[in-house]
Amino acid sequence: MALELLGSFFVALTIGLFVWALRKKVPAIPGWATPALAGLGLIVTAIYMEYSWFNRVTRALPSAFVVTNEETSASPLRPWTYAMPLVSRFTALDASKLARHPERPELIVAPVFGFARWQNPQNALMVFDCAGNRRVPVTAGMAIDATGQLSGAEWQVLETTDGLQTAACKEG
Repeated sequence: MALELLGSFFVALTIGLFVWALRKKVPAIPGWATPALAGLGLIVTAIYMEYSWFNRVTRALPSAFVVTNEETSASPLRPWTYAMPLVSRFTALDASKLARHPERPELIVAPVFGFARWQNPQNALMVFDCAGNRRVPVTAGMAIDATGQLSGAEWQVLETTDGLQTAACKEG
């Protein structure tokens, strides 16, 4: 966050200095143009950083990560987000670390990562039941026995299959 703020101030300062220097050569440029264009540069840079966050983060992920469940948001403090909502959070599954239950291959354990703007990434192991369209995060005291029976936690039954469940249960 601090680096983005510093970057935005740097862009505003650069634009302000450029307009100030240009005013020395072209006296017809009004005096208010320097702070106005520097402020506009600050706002445009901040908006660009907000909208490019999702692409920058997903490009930095390893190729085995499957990005799912993108959530967009709109805010009255940023009225342009009603016309063009921006991605504020998403989930990613590390497909390179999927593990199947030895007796029940429809049960899959996978690391899942949650990313949200202005927050540190969260990670958890999840067990996916591909046949039952349900899942559960791995927690202390939870166990799955040799027959695939869950104890110490409750399955979260999904009404519809979401991107995370689809990515975990994808064959191949």
